[in-house]
Amino acid sequence: MSLIPSIFGGRRTNVFDPFSLDVWDPFQGFLTPSGLANAPGKDVAAFTNAKVDWRETPEAHVFKADLPGLKKEEVKVEVEDGNILQISGERSSENEEKSDKWHRVERSSGKFMRRFRLPENAKMEEVKASMENGVLSVTVPKVPEKKPEVKSIDISG
Repeated sequence: MSLIPSIFGGRRTNVFDPFSLDVWDPFQGFLTPSGLANAPGKDVAAFTNAKVDWRETPEAHVFKADLPGLKKEEVKVEVEDGNILQISGERSSENEEKSDKWHRVERSSGKFMRRFRLPENAKMEEVKASMENGVLSVTVPKVPEKKPEVKSIDISG
C-alpha cells in the first residue's frame, strides 16, 4: 500500500490500492537530468538504461542491445567522427484514457542514446545491423591483423 498519495511524485497510485507497494521517495528526480528543468540531457535520460553487450571476436566487434517493444523503424544506428558507434531511438508512452485506472507504471519511455568509441582496427564503413525479437545486433568488422612477413634465407657454406 502506498504510504503517500499520488499528489507527491505524480505516480498513478492510490493509498487504498492493495496492489501498489510503492513507497514515496523524496529524492526521486533530485539533481538528475530528468529532475532539472533545463538540463541538456533531460529528454535522453528517460531510458538510458538500454542494456548493451559488446563482445570482440577475432573477426569483428559485436554489439547486442535489448530493446523490447521497439520496432527497427524506431531505432537508429549511426557512425560519428569515423570511430564512434551511436545507437539511439525512442519508445513512445502509452495513450492514457480518462476511464483507465493505472495500478503500476514501471516501463520506461522516452529517448535513449548509447555511444561507443571503437578502436582503430574497426572497419566503420562496413557496419551491419539487424533486429529480431527486440534484440538489436550490430556487427563492426575488424581490419585483419597483418602477419609479419617471414622470408627464409638460405645459408651458404
